Amino acid sequence: MTIDGFTTLFCACVVLLIGRFLNRWLPFLEKYHIPTPVSGGLVVAIVFGIVYYTMGYRFTFDSNLSSTFMLLFFASIGYSADFKKLAAGGKGLVLLIIACTGMVLVQNVVGVSLAKLLGLDGLYGLIAGSVTLVGGHGTGGAWGQTFETTYGLSNATAAAFACATWGLISGGIVGGPVAEYLIKRNKLKDLKNSQAQQNNDDDEHEAFEDEQKLRPIRASSVTEGIICLAFAMFLGSWLHTFVSGLNLAYWPNIPKFVYVLFMGIVLRTILQSVFKRELKEATIDVLGNVSLSLFIAISLISIKIWELSALALPILVILSIQTVLVVLYSIYVTFNVMGRNYDAAVICAGQCGFSLGATPTAVANMQSVTSHFGPSHKAFLLIPLVGAFFIDFVNAIAISLFATAIK
Repeated sequence: MTIDGFTTLFCACVVLLIGRFLNRWLPFLEKYHIPTPVSGGLVVAIVFGIVYYTMGYRFTFDSNLSSTFMLLFFASIGYSADFKKLAAGGKGLVLLIIACTGMVLVQNVVGVSLAKLLGLDGLYGLIAGSVTLVGGHGTGGAWGQTFETTYGLSNATAAAFACATWGLISGGIVGGPVAEYLIKRNKLKDLKNSQAQQNNDDDEHEAFEDEQKLRPIRASSVTEGIICLAFAMFLGSWLHTFVSGLNLAYWPNIPKFVYVLFMGIVLRTILQSVFKRELKEATIDVLGNVSLSLFIAISLISIKIWELSALALPILVILSIQTVLVVLYSIYVTFNVMGRNYDAAVICAGQCGFSLGATPTAVANMQSVTSHFGPSHKAFLLIPLVGAFFIDFVNAIAISLFATAIK
């Protein structure tokens, strides 16, 4: 059954309501900071799975609507991060890129090794590695087709989507608990709360950190915000089409949302430097949060739970081990590399999100943590930049090298 855009939006809103109800009714969801769209979306996805198995019906939701909300979100992320912030987090950015590069390499080494150990083609291990876990559905689908046409790997695309689905679910589940564990084990809560009290006047830079925060906005600022986001979406989409049409031999397959995020940064810089115009960050913040919640909700109800059951047992074993690996790597490597402080704990929640699922999941994980323990400006600057931009370059190079070595 194909669901139109209006009904898709309605279903996404129902998912958010269910998620809010579940997080209030089941204390452990709130305790471990499971994002509202994730808790609601999982329930609805399971219901759709039961309907498929019992009645044979499956639902196809409006993918254009989901893509629009995703691009709106990344445009808002771009407008929230300027080059001054990038310079301020320069060292942290480099360290996080190094840590995440290590994660990509470890995922692929473990994935390929386990695949061969379990009697599978090594490329399946690569699919159950950074191709889908870091790359997500878009990168997974693109490389799945490449593996089928170039290397003759059967069902690579279907396996890629199933693995990406696993990652999207697990990334939203483990991120909050990881941060909770790090904060309590290292007694970071009280320290951060005292810092938040000392810096309670720094509200304008808390973009995306607390979706419950009250923000004064006006109709005029909302109109201005939508205009800015629309410009970033249009120009970013045009740039993606233009670059893709060049067929550059060594240019990685960068998703459209990365170009949109980049154009958001560029347009904000132009507004500030040339036109001396400051954006209303509160408005951009609200628009971005709404878009993020709706995007995750639509993404989760669009997944096909039954595709996970269709995976061979060896791939399920690999994915389970990869999930544990990301948790351990975040706790024992990334947390230490990033300074063993509160910001590092929130960054680990984000890394679990995009190392298993997607950057919006990473941001949702961090939102859930910071709403309980206080803001982390550093995490909300670094994670979107690394998860939605830098890591795509690293991942494309790593996948190419591993695929060549395997074959």
